[in-house]
Amino acid sequence: MLRKSLSFLLVFLTCACASESPSRPISAPAQVRQPTLVNEARGDVPAVVRAVVDGRTVELDTGERVEVSLLAQPADCWAAGARTFAEKWLLGKTVRVSALTPGEVNLRLDDGTDYASLAVREGVLRAQTAAGSLADAELGAAREDRGLWGAPCNGMDAAPTTTTTTTTAAPPAQRVEPQESKSTTTPPVVTTTPPPPPCAVVYRLDGQWQDGFQGKITIRNTGGAPINGWTLRWSFADGQSVRQMWNASVSQRGSAVTAAGVENTRSISPRGEVEIGFLGTFRGRNTAPTSFSLNGTACATS
Repeated sequence: MLRKSLSFLLVFLTCACASESPSRPISAPAQVRQPTLVNEARGDVPAVVRAVVDGRTVELDTGERVEVSLLAQPADCWAAGARTFAEKWLLGKTVRVSALTPGEVNLRLDDGTDYASLAVREGVLRAQTAAGSLADAELGAAREDRGLWGAPCNGMDAAPTTTTTTTTAAPPAQRVEPQESKSTTTPPVVTTTPPPPPCAVVYRLDGQWQDGFQGKITIRNTGGAPINGWTLRWSFADGQSVRQMWNASVSQRGSAVTAAGVENTRSISPRGEVEIGFLGTFRGRNTAPTSFSLNGTACATS
């Protein structure tokens, strides 16, 4: 009887212990989905540049072809130089990529240098919108004649061609009987290529608020002779109005604006520049002007 009681007690204790320690299910590891570079990633993502298409377009090791934000299309005159520059700094290198919109990114080199700023500062590419630090970098490159701002491009998309003179040889004299011999000479044909613009203009938006903005215009003398007295003309596309201007006098008729140099800005030496600023108003859009003329001659713009 005692042995049966002990056996029953052992069985009871064994069952009780088993009920207090239930087995726990094993959870499967969570699956982490890696973001794609262009569509989802927002921060710096490391990538390797495996191909260079042109100065601002590259192909990454992910197979994505992207354009570097804030850089303009390479100028025809400096396209080869821009590609060589991109291959030197990017091809086969690890870069940090920040996606902005599909197909458009910011690129930073391994040492933290922003590629867009580097390319504009060295005069390899223009800024898509000349504003802020990129505008300052572009002006510095133009001032020092770096890259496309020097020969042979001089800040233009196409290199100026050399003026050539073509002369047509006179035909041999013909003897006609019984008349006297006569010779006919065709006058030379002269082909003249217009010289490059003697000026360059950079339009910069320094600030914008509701219905108002502040602008800055830099005028550079790219010719070999000093400019003594100047008048700059341009037209706004969206009905903007200039309300106040400094370093120049201003008049406006409709969308057409005329600014003239004053005492301290009237003269511009070769390779020199002057800067004028203004306050304006707008409604809706505030598109930057795309063409300027100085004393009636079109200027290079950026």
